[in-house]
Amino acid sequence: MSAQELLFELGTEELPPRTLLALSTALTEGVLKGIDAAGIPHGKVQGLATPRRLAVRVQRLAEHQPDRQVEKRGPPLKVAFDHQGAPTQAAIAFAKNCNVPVSELTQLKTDKGEWLMFRGTERGAATVSLLGDIVNQAGAALPSAKRMRWGDRTAEFVRPVHGIVLLYGETVIAAEVLGLAAGRVTHGHRFHAPKPITLKSAKGYESRLRRARVVADFSARRELIRAGVNAAAAASGNGSTALIEDALLDEVTSLVEWPVPIAGQFEQRFLSLPREVVIATVQDHQRYFAVQGVDGKLSGWFVTICNIESRDPAKVREGNERVVRPRLSDAAFFWEQDRKISLDAQAARLSGMVFQTRLGSYADKTQRVKALAQMIGHRIGAGSCVARAADLSKADLMTAMVGEFPELQGTMGRYYAEAQGEPQELALALEEHYRPRFAGDALPATKTGQALALADKIDTLVGIFAIEQRPTGGKDPFGLRRAALGLLRIVLEGRLDLELFELLERAAAAQPVLRAGVADEVYDFIAERLRGLLLEEAGTTSEMLDAVFANRPRSPLDAVTRLEALKEFLLLPEAGILAAINKRIANILKKTSLEAEVAVNPGALTEDAERQLHRTLSEVRAPVEEAAAQRRYAHSLKALVALRAPVDDFFERVMVMDDNIERRNNRLALLRDVQRLLSGVADLSRLPG
Repeated sequence: MSAQELLFELGTEELPPRTLLALSTALTEGVLKGIDAAGIPHGKVQGLATPRRLAVRVQRLAEHQPDRQVEKRGPPLKVAFDHQGAPTQAAIAFAKNCNVPVSELTQLKTDKGEWLMFRGTERGAATVSLLGDIVNQAGAALPSAKRMRWGDRTAEFVRPVHGIVLLYGETVIAAEVLGLAAGRVTHGHRFHAPKPITLKSAKGYESRLRRARVVADFSARRELIRAGVNAAAAASGNGSTALIEDALLDEVTSLVEWPVPIAGQFEQRFLSLPREVVIATVQDHQRYFAVQGVDGKLSGWFVTICNIESRDPAKVREGNERVVRPRLSDAAFFWEQDRKISLDAQAARLSGMVFQTRLGSYADKTQRVKALAQMIGHRIGAGSCVARAADLSKADLMTAMVGEFPELQGTMGRYYAEAQGEPQELALALEEHYRPRFAGDALPATKTGQALALADKIDTLVGIFAIEQRPTGGKDPFGLRRAALGLLRIVLEGRLDLELFELLERAAAAQPVLRAGVADEVYDFIAERLRGLLLEEAGTTSEMLDAVFANRPRSPLDAVTRLEALKEFLLLPEAGILAAINKRIANILKKTSLEAEVAVNPGALTEDAERQLHRTLSEVRAPVEEAAAQRRYAHSLKALVALRAPVDDFFERVMVMDDNIERRNNRLALLRDVQRLLSGVADLSRLPG
């Protein structure tokens, strides 16, 4: 089967840099999905992206869908032919639908009857006839919170689209995409090669663009930038290296088509600023790569990536140095002025900053967090500075530095606390209580930081749930999912055995908005995150988690301990049988209306098997419950093995649903007690078996 290369390009105005890679990936996957759904054989699929284009290349795309063998069953023979054997209208209509004469139809004979049958080959559609729909569907499915219209067009896209390339080999596909007719004209670099480029074929697309000063492959451009930044940093001398964060590298890659690294410097006096302030200025605000020496300290150099190959690089360097200087001067001013005001004075102003309209100010939140942090600190053995750390935890929000660099909240709190002579643990806690800020981030290392971080996250979760603003779909404006995951990481990785439900209830009672059931809702929200974390572990199944969480463990650490014990228990040969027994008992009890207060009357047990079960239950109850109370869950579960034989014998010899209602209820109460003991650590009836 002959094949050609496909090229699809959307030529746009500058696309949002932080979403460029996601848009490229989605477009590539959308085109691939459409081609695969159509069943067209193909080779390698490659997505390409620059600030002014999204493109997809598909190698060796077949010219047709494969032919397909088709079988269609028609009307029964007794309906298809009359008594003289002539085809009826039903047979003629079926043949017409299959595009063949009646004589070319066959017959299907089975035990259930005889039918008219068509067997033939359906010719695959030409690829060029399918590509228009495929690329339009892929474009329409691109993820974008906001789309725009431009000019007098009705089409909508992330940014205005000015050209479409849709080439199959050397052929332009006759299609309209976003209101534009597809063609073969693309564009190179806006300044280095502003003239239109007419493509003869889909092949050679990247090389044509390179000659026009555009590196179309996102990954290749990113590695060019990485290498260029490293080389420029090394050239600054003294074994210097660049600080290259993946997020910044991706963003810069999304901003340029022809990357040219240029190194610059700022005055050494700015190195007296906190390291994070300099990096925030250089990296987050200017999109420069900071440079550090072999000692790990910032050197005063930076590397910027230009989107043009200037004839006078010195002028470009001077321009960037001139831009960054006032930014650093502002930061130095903020640093100087903020230290003239104590954190206590800053904290006193928090009553004027709203946390959430219905939940009060940051001063109100601070008091709630303080009470909760003291409670947690007492449980985990934190020092005496928890209360003061809570009082100062949000004070840096009022500083000029954090007003300019919001990403430094907490970090500046630590620096200002150190500057005014606060204990080191307290200063660290002011920074740590925001951790973890993202997946993989460091956790609080101090007990004070742990207590404060947990209290802050719990207060936010409970408060936002109290006003019924829980996350929905992809929307989570208050970062509640991140807060829940952060809470779980602190508790689990720090081995902090805290009763979560108690803390949630305490936080709910302190909120200005009181709503019944909030603690339960937040517990379930956190438990769902915990389930997701545990399900990633080898050997964990959703049924195991159902069994563990059916008992609503009081703490995340307790849930993990129960799960580990359950896994160990399930290795025993009796485990599956006990799970099946528990499930059988649960099914029996579901069909009855046994009163909860009905207790077993040992004197009313008439059968040897039920008396033996009662004796065994009485013997194992104490060790099972004692081990569970001490959280020796594995021992508790293993002790249940003694119930297997008497329960089997009970079901073999005893009629549970006896006609005598008193005898029946007594036996049901006995089974209920067995079920309660079997479900003490985990609800075994949730397990397969």
